[in-house]
Amino acid sequence: MSAALAFLRAAPPLPGPGERPLAAWPLTVLVGVTGVGKSTALAALQGLGSGVQVLPDRREVTDAVVIGPLAGGPVRDREERFALTARYRETHPGGMAQALGSLVADTAHWTGPLVFDGLRGLDEVQYAAQTFPAWRFVALGAPDRVRVERLLGRADAFDQVAAAGSGQNLRAELAALPGAAQVFSAAELDTLAAQGHAPADLLAKTKIVLSERRHYDPAAAEAFLRTLPPTRALVLDTHRLAPAEVAAAIQNWAGEAP
Repeated sequence: MSAALAFLRAAPPLPGPGERPLAAWPLTVLVGVTGVGKSTALAALQGLGSGVQVLPDRREVTDAVVIGPLAGGPVRDREERFALTARYRETHPGGMAQALGSLVADTAHWTGPLVFDGLRGLDEVQYAAQTFPAWRFVALGAPDRVRVERLLGRADAFDQVAAAGSGQNLRAELAALPGAAQVFSAAELDTLAAQGHAPADLLAKTKIVLSERRHYDPAAAEAFLRTLPPTRALVLDTHRLAPAEVAAAIQNWAGEAP
């Protein structure tokens, strides 16, 4: 078994006794970009006593299957990680879905029901839905401004990206970030600039949201999931729903599995 992914390994070789490929497991897969509340929803779901087991998350699988082999070691900067995962997708069009589906689980440890956090963007979701018919999907979404605010509030050491700026005209520096005009309205940029966060922190977190939007389109992923049967895909707005409401909706929906 991989030291980075306990009780999981990459195939080949083919599964042996006591092993099962995740490709054939009825996983519940969370779909969403950074800051939509996937970790919060998972914690609330576990708090309901649902009995779910949470697989190593996207970050851990990325480190073991993508970053390590390509970079030869750990990479912290989010922009650099986006570049490496883009390289991986050049030969693995399913991205994280393909990486996850390549893993084999030790069934003595992983007994299910299993949840994975998570997939992003149309390519990954479409590949997963078409390649792994046993998988089901819960898409979590939130406005991009809210995502920036959540990143500013969570103080995750992983949220690192280089973002130079003087802070003397923070509103103008936010607007000058690549893609800002396509993602945020003028009023949203005004709101972000006026909240009193440290300029370097605000610019860095905004840059993370913009970088993800360049690599993954959450709206396209949600639109595709809405074409699937309702027993296979659930779409929730975490800005309008409290974490407990999100968890209850997922638990109720999971009980409707055919």
